[in-house]
Amino acid sequence: MKTAKNKIVAGIELGSSKVATIIAQVTLDSVSLEKNINLIGVSATESKGVKKGQIVDIEEAVESMITSVESAERMAGYNLDNAYISLGGAHVSSQNSHGVVAVSNPEGEISFEDVDRVVEAASAISLPSSRELIHVLPREFIVDGETGVKDPVGMSGVRLEVQTHLITASNAAVKNIRKAVNEVGIAANELVYSGLAASEAALTKTEKELGCVLVDIGGGTTTIAAFIDGALSYSSVFPIGAKNVTNDLAIGLRVSLESAEKIKLALSDDDKKSKKTKDTQISDEFDLQSLGIDEVKKVSKKTLTEGIIRPRLNEIFSMVKLALDRENLAARIPAGVIITGGGAETVGANESAKRMMLLPVRIGKPRNVGGLIDDVINPAYATPVGLVLYGANRESTEPLTTFSKRFKLPAKGFAGKLIETIKDLLP
Repeated sequence: MKTAKNKIVAGIELGSSKVATIIAQVTLDSVSLEKNINLIGVSATESKGVKKGQIVDIEEAVESMITSVESAERMAGYNLDNAYISLGGAHVSSQNSHGVVAVSNPEGEISFEDVDRVVEAASAISLPSSRELIHVLPREFIVDGETGVKDPVGMSGVRLEVQTHLITASNAAVKNIRKAVNEVGIAANELVYSGLAASEAALTKTEKELGCVLVDIGGGTTTIAAFIDGALSYSSVFPIGAKNVTNDLAIGLRVSLESAEKIKLALSDDDKKSKKTKDTQISDEFDLQSLGIDEVKKVSKKTLTEGIIRPRLNEIFSMVKLALDRENLAARIPAGVIITGGGAETVGANESAKRMMLLPVRIGKPRNVGGLIDDVINPAYATPVGLVLYGANRESTEPLTTFSKRFKLPAKGFAGKLIETIKDLLP
């Protein structure tokens, strides 16, 4: 009897508000060849040293990552060697490109080598020295003028073309991420655009085929990933996110940022409860003293949601709409808008997206995973879960080196703690 093969895949999201680490066990059924992904380690810690998706303090970023990775390792009982890392920030940009080659053997069939050559031809674009090519994603192949080919291998033809989507990023930002990850003692398998990762977890195949746009509202950035005919066709990141809503509340109510964050979360919880109970008689008055906030005693919910939160959400979705209109994509996404990320749970996000985008809207939660899913079936975890799904699909079906179950601190974490202890002992 054939046994299932196991391997470990990990994803680390280095976000503006949290560093999330997810470790998953991928089991390949030898008979059906289906992959089952079970989460065995999940951790999220407060992000430090990262602002609007970019590292601004390497030491603080490394510290946050070590805390998150160690916590996930303890839960999983495994020591991580490598992981897929998210890449975000306003420095990320995209463009579409076209490549053409002659099939090497016109009498025979199109081979994998031909596909590699045409994709390479499409990625041969002129880039400034400050930019780095992160992804080359084929959108469709064209064989002797026949469009819409998804996989040309095995087909007969003389001329092979490809339409690709290229994602580039700032060289300096990429180097900083790689350096931070190396200092944690982990090898980066691949840097993955956060919009592409989140789409793996939050979107269905049907939505991608019909045409949809994923809007990932993080702490400091909003990431867009538009899919047309099943392929990523437009990517962009705005330096505005859910932290801006918190700032607006802090300024509007003249309270601290910590108090504003509490109010934002409480409003979201309150909104969920009222929708569940369908109680329209819930009081509009919001008692802030119950949240331990003494700066302001009582305030109207309507004032908070419609006067402070809604204008900022409207701004975010109008920016998304303008970006899609500029690329002539607004009419090509009938499956609508899928909102994910921590900001997706902000009160009124759904209604604001419907009003500004004039499209169907739903909240995207991670799917297609099992195991420790209680905490991660939440829009805020779409990117780290997506990194694991992306990694599981990219990895070969052969199992990785067998991991021995042990607990071990990453070298940097242990050394750092040792140095800090010695410093504390010194006079």
